[in-house]
Amino acid sequence: MVAERDFKDFMAEVCTSVAVVTALADGLPHGTTVGSLTSLSLRPPMVTVALGRRSHLLAVVRRTGRFGVNLLGAGQAGLAAVFASPVADRFAAAGWEADDGLPRLRHAPGWLVCRTERLVDGGDHVLVLGGVTRVALAPSAAPLVYGRRAFGTHCALPHHAPPSITDQIAAFAR
Repeated sequence: MVAERDFKDFMAEVCTSVAVVTALADGLPHGTTVGSLTSLSLRPPMVTVALGRRSHLLAVVRRTGRFGVNLLGAGQAGLAAVFASPVADRFAAAGWEADDGLPRLRHAPGWLVCRTERLVDGGDHVLVLGGVTRVALAPSAAPLVYGRRAFGTHCALPHHAPPSITDQIAAFAR
């Protein structure tokens, strides 16, 4: 049997994108932070997110059959923390607007509109498979990522130019 602590420590080493999944029901916005956004399919475009089995948002997604994905940018760690907290009105701290009938965070650099295709049980969570019906992206924004129990961002490794032909010949001659 795997100890829960060992599993959590291992998973802390896996860097993930940070997104806020949202839905609208009875005119009220609902949302939560997830680190489980994953591309599932290109044809047709699909994503998955994992929502806690007891999540209020999961109940809304089940009922409405739709959800939005707000991909957060590097400067939005505070927003991610608010939507991960038990605060009653998470949207009070966030500027948002209804977009295609779903709550869209105004400054999130990425946005997906999804139709719930299937729900798959997975332990204490449920995988929500979503068919993507719309995408909006601000390509210049650095992504917010979570790894080693801290928020950060991604940066590319420095590009190393290939050695010059002179250097290659010198190395070969040695």
